[in-house]
Amino acid sequence: MSNAQTEPMSIIETRLAHDFHRKATSLLADAAPRTGVPLSAIAVLRDFLVAQLHHHHESEDDLLWPRLAAADAQVAAGLAELSKEHDLLDASLDALAAAPAQQDGDRAKLADAAAAVRDLVHRHLEHEEPLLFPALRTHMTAEDWAEFSQQVIATSPMDAAHLLIGFFDLVGDPREVELVLAGLPEPARAALPILRAQAENDLRVLQAS
Repeated sequence: MSNAQTEPMSIIETRLAHDFHRKATSLLADAAPRTGVPLSAIAVLRDFLVAQLHHHHESEDDLLWPRLAAADAQVAAGLAELSKEHDLLDASLDALAAAPAQQDGDRAKLADAAAAVRDLVHRHLEHEEPLLFPALRTHMTAEDWAEFSQQVIATSPMDAAHLLIGFFDLVGDPREVELVLAGLPEPARAALPILRAQAENDLRVLQAS
């Protein structure tokens, strides 16, 4: 039996998002110094990732953390520490966003900024998941999660959103991905074949040697 059949949606969606963050930050750090990857493609991934990570952390700090903190004081203390890590990561994301990506001479600084974000994201998730996953299982009802998830979808950045689908397909179990994408508005679901094709092409360029 797959995880998609046994885990609550809060775990499925959060794990998929986190694995996307790991994959995307690693790809950006790997692609930035490679001259075979166009800087225009790297800039699109960089801008997409910065927007997605800012939105993810703001959604946690403003919407999810208060729900969980109200239910468990011990969890609240841990979440406060995670929010401090969000602040550090936001500063690193701002530095990445400000890194020039116009010519090959920019690649070294861009790669350094991307690697800094990658390392912070990976460490942060190592700290977050042991606290967050049990808290979601214990304190988040299916109805509460559905409400939170729809708020996140409604406010999600739209620029290069096709890449989100592509990364989900890269890191997720197909059944879990389908469960998560079922929450999209119908116009977005109807466009999934086009979005997937666009993402596959863009990711192929970014993964080129």
